[in-house]
Amino acid sequence: MSASTTLIACWLGLAVLSFASVQLGSAGATLLMVCAVLLAALGKAWLIADGFMELRHAPPMWRWLILSWPVVMAAGVLLALSVSL
Repeated sequence: MSASTTLIACWLGLAVLSFASVQLGSAGATLLMVCAVLLAALGKAWLIADGFMELRHAPPMWRWLILSWPVVMAAGVLLALSVSL
C-alpha cells in the first residue's frame, strides 16, 4: 500500500471514529458510553501513532511509550469518573 493510500485510510478511520465518539457522547453519560468513547479515543491514538507518525517500524520501546500514554490517560479518566460517582 502506498503512503498516500495509507494516509487516506487513516484519515477516513479517524473521521469515522470521531463521528462515533460524538454520537456516543451525545447519547448519554453512562459508564458504558464513557467506556465506548474512551475506546474510540484509544483507536484514534493508535491510528495517529501507527498511521500518521509511522511508528509501525519504530523501535519497540518508542512505540510502546507512545501507545501506552493514551491508555494511561483513559485509565485516569475512568478512575476520576469512578471516584466522582
